[in-house]
Amino acid sequence: MAKILLLNGPNLNRLGKREPDIYGHVTLTQLEEALKKQAEDEGFQMTAAQSNHEGELIDVIHKSEDEGYGGIILNPGAFTHYSYAIRDAVASVSVPVVEVHISNIHAREEFRHQSVVAAETIGQIVGFGLLGYELALQAIIKNIKGSGNE
Repeated sequence: MAKILLLNGPNLNRLGKREPDIYGHVTLTQLEEALKKQAEDEGFQMTAAQSNHEGELIDVIHKSEDEGYGGIILNPGAFTHYSYAIRDAVASVSVPVVEVHISNIHAREEFRHQSVVAAETIGQIVGFGLLGYELALQAIIKNIKGSGNE
């Protein structure tokens, strides 16, 4: 069974509590459980991790290749906009990454408009709420199956 990693960055552990007008009322645990079920229904195993610490996220990205993951769904949170270290970690592994954001980062504050990570991913999904994670899961599954461009 192919493995997929769901990796969330800083403050995403506050889903369901943090700015519900932007991020909704679903908790990170609820999101992870729903995505794990969807992955299993497609014949994949999903592991979820979250950290508020840049170095921990980098370590998880590095280990993903060593542990044989077929893809990563990554929401780097605020690190999206300035963490060249996370960008370099994504570039350093052969595991395909889909970047996802709950809100449309391009329609928010100016400092959120740029992702330093995006150029090293196979795609970016923004602005569709938690549906973005489901879309990212489908994109990773299609990529793993070799049909990502269909």
